[in-house]
Amino acid sequence: MTFTDALRRRAAAIPRRVVFPESADGRIVEAVRVLREQKIVVPVLVLDPAHPETHATIEGLGVEVVRPDGTPPLQYAVEMVRDGRADACVAGAVYATADVLRAALALVGKAPGITTISSAFYMVRGPAWGTESDVLTFTDCAVVPQPTAAQLAEIAICAARDRALIVGDEPRVALLSFSTHGSAVSDSVRTVIEAVRIIRELEPSLLVDGELQADAALVPEVAARKAPGNIFGGTANVLVFPSLDAGNIAYKLVERLAGAVAIGPIVQGLAKPVADLSRGAQPRDIINVAAIAALKSVISD
Repeated sequence: MTFTDALRRRAAAIPRRVVFPESADGRIVEAVRVLREQKIVVPVLVLDPAHPETHATIEGLGVEVVRPDGTPPLQYAVEMVRDGRADACVAGAVYATADVLRAALALVGKAPGITTISSAFYMVRGPAWGTESDVLTFTDCAVVPQPTAAQLAEIAICAARDRALIVGDEPRVALLSFSTHGSAVSDSVRTVIEAVRIIRELEPSLLVDGELQADAALVPEVAARKAPGNIFGGTANVLVFPSLDAGNIAYKLVERLAGAVAIGPIVQGLAKPVADLSRGAQPRDIINVAAIAALKSVISD
């Protein structure tokens, strides 16, 4: 069974109400058809008053349909999550990331103890994959441009917590750099080193190491040479990037050149799940993100 198959089955086992405010987009409609037919989630569609020509089709899908009554669809959908009328919201096929995050922060807010909202992609094995894990967590790839050490630590901790729920294995967290265990010195390296110190102080049971070059994090033979003291021996499954530039570029290269499936971005750190799709998302992507949003809703119960 593939990771995505398992993901969808696990979501189906805990049927959650997931609201979609972008009902006029054909990709959303197609994804909702599959979600309903396969009973992965219980989809709810918000009618878009700006596109009345789509209402008849949407109302014929056999899913719950709601009218926003003058409230913008995105705001209405997130309010449904806030008020407990839906377990999660999936948006971003049409709305920009900034719009989705603003609505989420204003209406559902941050999880207790969280100060930094971030994101992750779940990169699923492709034909050129060469690591120990079928799926890797890449973070942050969509939100925080230049994280401080404290922000980087929080991003790593949130990604580890989400991975334990979404993938179901033990997170092995590598904070990446162009340096491995002191092989180079720079401000960015010092930031990573400080982030590792903070993580170990806050989450002493978490398997975390850094600073590590990507090959030392992922290839046991390289780890043995470059980082012999590495606690997970080159088998990291959560890769924490030192900047948004690095994370965003990396996930797109791995997706396009290694043939990996990129699921996300998955927003981390909100009190209740509001998922932000890529505006290039296809129905398959929307289905997978909806399944993850359903699983994440377990945390906020």
